[in-house]
Amino acid sequence: MKKPSLIYLAAFFVLFSAGAWATQVYMPELKQQLKDTYSSLTSEPKTADTKSEKLEPITIDLPAPRVIPPIPDDLITKEYDKHLYAAEHNGFGLIDDEEHYNKLIEEKKLVLISQGNGYEVMKLTHSHPYVTPYSKVVLEELGLAFQTLTEDESFFTITSVTRTPEQQKSLRKRNRNATSGISSHSYGVSFDISYVRFNGKKGSNWAAKKKLEKILDEFQKADKIVFIKERNQSCYHVTVR
Repeated sequence: MKKPSLIYLAAFFVLFSAGAWATQVYMPELKQQLKDTYSSLTSEPKTADTKSEKLEPITIDLPAPRVIPPIPDDLITKEYDKHLYAAEHNGFGLIDDEEHYNKLIEEKKLVLISQGNGYEVMKLTHSHPYVTPYSKVVLEELGLAFQTLTEDESFFTITSVTRTPEQQKSLRKRNRNATSGISSHSYGVSFDISYVRFNGKKGSNWAAKKKLEKILDEFQKADKIVFIKERNQSCYHVTVR
């Protein structure tokens, strides 16, 4: 079976993202409307002298398209600044501490990720496996794209996700390559994808690595993410826009 081109994939996943986001936000309302309509259709039959009622059509107000602010070149002094700018303009802002982080989970502004089609999250020690709902949608797209271009059961590995400022400081003490100060990981929109771990195995896999990098490049061109290849940590640092 011939694999689809990257351009085709990019167009498909842009449309998929909009549909997935709208479905995620409005599915409870849609289910209730369908339930109400179904109840009216299955109620007791009316007698001959009862006037039939006209069913109202189901209407759903879709959310406005996402507004993605362009990253200003005059504010960018290094590549990582793009990630901070994208993180600051996407979501709820900086996570203050563990209490704030737990509150965001309760409010469903952060959602759990563990594994899905095309990806898995390894056991984390200095971050939490939670991201914003839209970031999860984009991650799901990346996983599906990866499986489409490789094999049906293949997957990449997420090695780090959301960190509180305290976790970032702790990681900095342990790993001098970790960002000092504020990290885009503390906004719930960044995650690291290993390029030396595929299908649960650590080691060189040049073919999988190149396909993953091509997918990330297409998503970046579509203004869905920005990413950096981190050589010291053998990962792609990804921030959802």
